[in-house]
Amino acid sequence: MTPLRKRRRSEPGPLGRTLAMVRPLLRPHRLLLAGGLAALLLEVGFRVLEPWPLKIVIDSLAVSLGAGGQATAGIPPATVGLLVACGAVLLGVVVLRAVTSFLSTVAFALVGSRVATELRARVFAHLQALSLRYHSVSTAGDTVQRLIGDIGRLQEVAVTAGLPLAGNVITLVVLSVVMVWLDPLLTLVVAVAALAYVLLSRRSTRAITAASRTTRKGEGALAETATETLGAIRVVQAYGLEDELSGSFARGNQKALREGVKARRLAAALERRTDVIVGIATALVLVGGGWRVLQQQMSPGDLVVFAAYLKIAMRPLKDLAKYTGRIARAAASGERVADLFDERVEIRDAPHARPLEVVCGGISFEHVYFADGHGRPLFSDLDLRIGPGQSVCLLGPSGAGKSTLAGFLVRADDPAWGAVRIDGTDLRDATLSSVRGNVSILLQDTVLFATTVRENIRYGRLDASDEEVEQAARRALAHDFVMELPKGYDTVLGGRGNTLSGGQRQRVSIARALLRDAPIVILDEATTGLDPESRAAVAASLAQLTRGRTTISITHDATAVVDADRLLWMESGRIVEDGSPAELLARDDSRVAAWFRAGRTADTEARP
Repeated sequence: MTPLRKRRRSEPGPLGRTLAMVRPLLRPHRLLLAGGLAALLLEVGFRVLEPWPLKIVIDSLAVSLGAGGQATAGIPPATVGLLVACGAVLLGVVVLRAVTSFLSTVAFALVGSRVATELRARVFAHLQALSLRYHSVSTAGDTVQRLIGDIGRLQEVAVTAGLPLAGNVITLVVLSVVMVWLDPLLTLVVAVAALAYVLLSRRSTRAITAASRTTRKGEGALAETATETLGAIRVVQAYGLEDELSGSFARGNQKALREGVKARRLAAALERRTDVIVGIATALVLVGGGWRVLQQQMSPGDLVVFAAYLKIAMRPLKDLAKYTGRIARAAASGERVADLFDERVEIRDAPHARPLEVVCGGISFEHVYFADGHGRPLFSDLDLRIGPGQSVCLLGPSGAGKSTLAGFLVRADDPAWGAVRIDGTDLRDATLSSVRGNVSILLQDTVLFATTVRENIRYGRLDASDEEVEQAARRALAHDFVMELPKGYDTVLGGRGNTLSGGQRQRVSIARALLRDAPIVILDEATTGLDPESRAAVAASLAQLTRGRTTISITHDATAVVDADRLLWMESGRIVEDGSPAELLARDDSRVAAWFRAGRTADTEARP
């Protein structure tokens, strides 16, 4: 992950950033939110009404037993009809409260699920839009953890903590009004208890959020370690690195555990301190309320209602303490997701962008300046023109800028200054989809997906028919081995296509590129690492792919350059030799000739 800028004090904290990120996603669900809020308010109302049948029963019994006084004046004595009516009202209130609670929970759960789904889709789309410069320095495991784990935590906490917390806060406000009406003096006890909780929780919340942020960061590092290890399992097993990597994973696991325990310990301490505050408040209400009943200033039923309200009013404080840890952890997760959105999309369509017209394949690089991911200058005033249909080999030492130069053609990066043009059109003036739709690229590290062979080829052109897919495979000389697979074209490949050999994977990739039928082809070490037999088969497939197309081939294979129209030798971001194979190979002082002789010698020595 690229280092993020330090935030100023005026900028929002983790919870504020999370809410700012989620708020726009709530707008399409306003009606469902309003319905959930209405059900929540009704639930609060029924919760406020629930103790009153009990008050009436207790006061009427007190009158019937002769224990009534001034506080119970006007209350009728208890009768069977009155008791049955109060029981029926209580049952009705409880049932209605349960129904409204169910409706509000379902409404908010639906909103939470839909918002989380939309947020995850937006994050995924944003990640795909980020440049290769970002992805080259970020860690895939941590990014996936943010996409799946952190957004999942946001969704879970919104339903399990956010909804109850909202209901309890509304309840506390409503009950405070009712309690002031019942007895203003005793209500001061609730107000003091709430103030004490606020003072205690402010410091604890910051500490819990910090610990939770560290925990989530550690879990992201664990995900990266696991992803990296499992992705390179052949190397791990071949070099006997299981114990070393297990130890590294265990150390990270222990660190995440310590921070997680710290966050939970802080949250538990806040809950227990809140329990003490609630206990003190309850004791004071019992003593003070009992004294006021003896003084005939409250009826016994009033004390019961007040005590019930106190219990309900103290519940938000206890829940606030319980949910503070969850919300703090969710805020830390939300902050990590917001950090992804803060990464600027560098490669995007300009407002005036238009699709490329019919492309012949002429390419030009004009006065290109560019720095690498570490800020070091790579290209400085680079000029290069490649004619339509021309086959060009880019040669030179590693780090010379060959892959970066070819990547400009699919706008993997844009030059800092200068222009890259296809048929005279600056690529920044064309739509991304049309630029990339006119270029086929084959890499040394062949990328196949865990789906069927047919779909892997169809990714070259999504609207292609099954017949066109199979025709592309035939031209790539892949049809015969595909038909030998258990289900032919419907065989599902393993991760990254590892159930195929290297040469087979490359020929499936060539079939995909043939199906795309793009006028420009980039071959980036497309035959490196293949055995001679596979290399010959792939070379025959590549001949089909590149025929009549503008081809840029990046290679260290000395045998692959003789059929090119033009050779370019690059060093330190500059083109130092440019000519035909015959011209450059005939010069004794040519870098290309020296490289070619060394490559042929190495090939000869490698043969049995």
